[in-house]
Amino acid sequence: MFGHVLPAKVQSLQKEMARLGILETDLEESFIRGSGPGGQKINKSSSGVYLKHLPTGTEVKCQQERSQVLNRFLARRILVEKIARQREGEKSLQEQRWFKIRKQKERRSRRAKEKMLSDKKIHSEKKAARKNNWDA
Repeated sequence: MFGHVLPAKVQSLQKEMARLGILETDLEESFIRGSGPGGQKINKSSSGVYLKHLPTGTEVKCQQERSQVLNRFLARRILVEKIARQREGEKSLQEQRWFKIRKQKERRSRRAKEKMLSDKKIHSEKKAARKNNWDA
């Protein structure tokens, strides 16, 4: 079904769909022409995917890749994440990962700022010591 996608990823997606009770028969799928940069190729080929989950009315459009097969997979993955967020009401795994990375970067930048300030202080002390030597 998804030729260019690793079987493990497809299996993982199918398990998640089964866990949430999303059936392939509940999905309305159509292919749309892409938009944006790409010129003739994007205007002629229908590589974009539109998915609608009929029971919930959740809609997804995906044209991240040039391949229709890959976009079908990505659209399903996005749809599953959306429905999981709606049903579970908690942060999705993806949001949790982003939050963790943001916190790590914040810590990292705080450390970098402290290091920069301590380097500045050392530099100013050196300059002050040179100034005192000239005055003597």
